[in-house]
Order: sequence, then C-alpha cells, then structure tokens
Amino acid sequence: MDQTYAFLMELVKPRALIFSFVFVGALTWLCYQFSTKITRGRVHGSAVAIVVGLILAFVGGMLTNGKRGIADIPMFAGFALMGGAMLRDFCIIATAYGVRMEELKKAGLAGVLSLVVGTFVAFVVGVVIAYAFGYRGTVDLTTIGAGAVTFIVGPVTGSALGASSDIVALSIAAGVVKSIAVMILTPFLAKPFGLTNPAAAMVYGGLMGTTSGTAAGLAATDPRLVPYGALTATFYTGFGCLVCPSICYIIMRMIFG
Repeated sequence: MDQTYAFLMELVKPRALIFSFVFVGALTWLCYQFSTKITRGRVHGSAVAIVVGLILAFVGGMLTNGKRGIADIPMFAGFALMGGAMLRDFCIIATAYGVRMEELKKAGLAGVLSLVVGTFVAFVVGVVIAYAFGYRGTVDLTTIGAGAVTFIVGPVTGSALGASSDIVALSIAAGVVKSIAVMILTPFLAKPFGLTNPAAAMVYGGLMGTTSGTAAGLAATDPRLVPYGALTATFYTGFGCLVCPSICYIIMRMIFG
C-alpha cells in the first residue's frame, strides 16, 4: 500500500496542476452522467459537481486539519493553484468576453430591467437571511448576499472585500441552494408565471440569474425556451460581479457602518 502511494506521489507531484484538471474533468463527467441518468436532467450536472466539490473540500480539511480543503492532501496540491484567484478570475473574464452586447439588446427593456431587479432582489434576500442568522459584519453580509445572486458572485465579492474562507464557502453554498431550487421549481412555476414564449423566458432568465438552474429548469419545462432564458441569465453573473463588490457594498456600509 505504501509503495503504491509512493508511486502515485512520484507520478502526480511534478504534474500536480495537470492531475487536478484530469481529476476535475473525470468528476464532472461522472456528475453529468448522474444528472442525466439518475435525476433525468432535473438537477443540472454543474450543481451536482459543485455539491460533490464542497463535500470533498470538507473531507480534505477534516482529514488534514488544514485550511485549503482537499488541496491540503499532498496528492491534490494542484487544486490550490487550479482553484486560486488567478484561474478563477481568468474564467470570469473569459465568460464576460464571450458575451455580446447585441445579444442583450434582443432581450429588450424588459430583459434589462429583469436583470437589474433580479440581481438586487436576490442580494437583499441573501442579506436578510444572513442577518436573521446572526451575521452583522458588513463584509460578511455583503458576501453572503452576493452568494445568493450566484455561487460565482459570492466568492468574487468575498475575495474583493477580504471575507474569511468560511463566509466565502457559505456564499457558495447559498448560490448552489438557489441554483438547485430554480432547477426543481421552474417546471412547477412555468404555468402561473406564463413561461410559454421566448419573451417570458428571457425575463425569467434575468430574474433568476443562475444559468445552470435556469437552463435545466426550462429544459424540463420546454426545451425550446432554453436559449432565450440562458441569454439574459448569462449576463447575470457578470453584472453581479460588477455591482456586488462596489455599489452593493457601498450601500451596505451606509446602512451597517
């Protein structure tokens, strides 16, 4: 057993980052298979992967009494770089560059307004829930509120404001819960919300925001509506990353000091 572990360490250690990409790729594939065959697409593969990732991070931290999750295990040290600020910010910027403003114009005024309203409503709800659970720090409240926007906006805001790792993890969890809730509830809300046409789907995507949740929910409702809902939802993360660490934080400072 020791010889096998030593061989694996000798193989993986010089290629830690490559191994982390291979591991995440294989894990993501398994999670999407689970989504397709077990949940029949009702829970998106990305949400399954995020939950599994959080569990692995927790287990890694518990086993090593460390602070970097699974990256504290020597074999998985490459996750410290893969999950670090550099590659995270690169992914966010790459996503933003993939968005075309002319596509947003197709959503019209209703789509733009839904984007703004959806972002600020989600933020306020997140802040209220965090406050109800006893959090009082401005940075903590802002980070958790941003997590309620999406599970990407939360850690981006937390990093910008210097939030602690447990608050950042909580913001990610809040975003994942929202994403899964949107996936599950969308088919049931489709009829009362009038999700029967592309215009309604674009407004819904702007209000809900979570791309994975909106896409999976609309796919279970009417696959033809997915591109329209994803159109406005795509802008949601970028808009949240822009306003939560700046405008929202300034407003929170004015309220809570």
